[in-house]
Amino acid sequence: MPPRSGTFLSFPYERTRASLERLSKSGNPHPSHGWKLRYMDPATGKDPFPTMTAFMQQLPKGFAGRNCRSTDGAVHCVVEGKGSVDIGATHLEFAPHDVFVVPSWEPYRLAAAADCVIFSYSDRVAQEALGFWREES
Repeated sequence: MPPRSGTFLSFPYERTRASLERLSKSGNPHPSHGWKLRYMDPATGKDPFPTMTAFMQQLPKGFAGRNCRSTDGAVHCVVEGKGSVDIGATHLEFAPHDVFVVPSWEPYRLAAAADCVIFSYSDRVAQEALGFWREES
């Protein structure tokens, strides 16, 4: 299905990376997510797709995140750095180009052995529109 009219689909990595750097200088990272940006269409202030939410997050070296979980299932793609994720009872090490999935409502915890940048997408916006989305962290 083609994007709806007016959808903004160009998010250059250099701009996103610069935004993450600015965010990292503005305060401490979130205890579960590090510094996390949500992609939004600047013309509408909404997610670029009505059923999919996209994020980019940065974890500083040594980050040891708190357990969290949410109702959206998310696909994570490692862009930079090395670290690990505990998803339920499963422990996975990750590096650039690795992909992992966190199922809906499954507890997970991120850790960074080096500065990390991770892209993710989920069905969060659809769940938010229906009033279903929840998160515990």
